[in-house]
Amino acid sequence: QVRLVESGGGSVQAGGSLRLSCAASAYSMFSMYCMAWFRQAPGKEREGVAAIFTGGGNTYYADSVKGRFTISQDKSKNTLYLQMNSLKPEDTAMYYCAAVGGGCGGIWYSEKDYAYWGQGTQVTVSS
Repeated sequence: QVRLVESGGGSVQAGGSLRLSCAASAYSMFSMYCMAWFRQAPGKEREGVAAIFTGGGNTYYADSVKGRFTISQDKSKNTLYLQMNSLKPEDTAMYYCAAVGGGCGGIWYSEKDYAYWGQGTQVTVSS
């Protein structure tokens, strides 16, 4: 059974940085999977933040985080990362790691297409 475990969340002031990690239990996850970060703020729907195709390294970002967030992978550690810089209060949310076999395609931001989810890690940005 595939297991995803996020870590790295916390509280930071606006303008600060955090790096989230997502450790995957299955080595194969880093061969041909679409792995993504989603977030959900209180009272809002879950939204896609960034995704990466582990087979080729192609990356995808929501407009709201382009230029500030970077998604990356370390296949030797079976770990996905999200480097978050220039954080804003509106980035406050629970952040989730998700994965699905195959490419990310044109709808990487669609949560219903992902088969595996982590439990989430909270990010709080104060002004």
